[in-house]
Amino acid sequence: MAYDAFVLLSFGGPEHPDDVMPFLRNVTRGRGIPEERLAEVAEHYYHFGGVSPINQQCRDLLAAVEADFAANGVALPAYWGNRNWQPMLADTLARMRDDGVTSALGFATSAYGGYSSCRQYWEDIAQARAKVGPGAPAIAKLRQFHDHPGFVEPHADAVRTALGELDAGRRATTRLVFTAHSIPVSMAATAGPAGGRYEAQLQETAALVHAASAADLPWDLVWQSRSGPPQVPWLEPDISDHLTALAEKGVTDVVVSPIGFVSDHLEVIWDLDNEARETADGLGLGYARAATPGTDPRFVAMIRELVRERTDGGDRGRLGTLPVWDVCPADCCPAPQRRGAP
Repeated sequence: MAYDAFVLLSFGGPEHPDDVMPFLRNVTRGRGIPEERLAEVAEHYYHFGGVSPINQQCRDLLAAVEADFAANGVALPAYWGNRNWQPMLADTLARMRDDGVTSALGFATSAYGGYSSCRQYWEDIAQARAKVGPGAPAIAKLRQFHDHPGFVEPHADAVRTALGELDAGRRATTRLVFTAHSIPVSMAATAGPAGGRYEAQLQETAALVHAASAADLPWDLVWQSRSGPPQVPWLEPDISDHLTALAEKGVTDVVVSPIGFVSDHLEVIWDLDNEARETADGLGLGYARAATPGTDPRFVAMIRELVRERTDGGDRGRLGTLPVWDVCPADCCPAPQRRGAP
């Protein structure tokens, strides 16, 4: 099939203090989250001046992709649309339609399967196309990339760099801790062809990064950024609880690698650079947080390679063994049942 554009699909984030509460209402629409809980989360954004770094990170990534496409003969104009804040995907699709685009490839800033990390982007596309109406471009989402060398290798290099910040004399009591966004247990255990895919892919990515960076160290996969009502079980342990348990077992130093993320957006810099680091300091743990890929040239080249997989039948760059597919099955990763919050 012929494609005539590329579109970056992302989560979106506020860029001014006045944006914060409307943004959070967009994120939580239909979930029954009370205003007082939103106000509590809003303080995380106000700590950084009411600006989430994710939009600028998307601008930087889009610019890097455009330069890489131009240098490597990929003749696709590049666009960007978000799920929760400007530029909203529907507005982007309307502009693409007006520019004459009919069929585009979409790259979502999430490496993994699951409802929020994959299927919801398909829903975003369908809703945006319906809003635009006749002439809305078709969007084919590029595959998940959790085990692509262009994703794994930057994470591995970042782990090695972070290890260099710790006391080498305590390496025997150093541990590598991988983190990703927690999700409800019911969502993680969904049935169907992709049941348990989110956690399984993260385990595979963690193993690949560990082998490429610090194979002599023990490692764990833990969770961060939990939200929602306390009575609903989410994946555990939380990163801060895990650090406490490690200190009790005699671990002296940790490298925390946020493999669940492609850039250092707010959940990384708040949950890991503030809350988890504060926990580690209180426990007397040496603490180093590894970077995310961001605009690493290998990550940018990976996006081009994913495009060429689809357009030219190029090689599928993979280091793992879990199955991947270009088009998700219809019953893949269903939406969770929303129970609201107390």
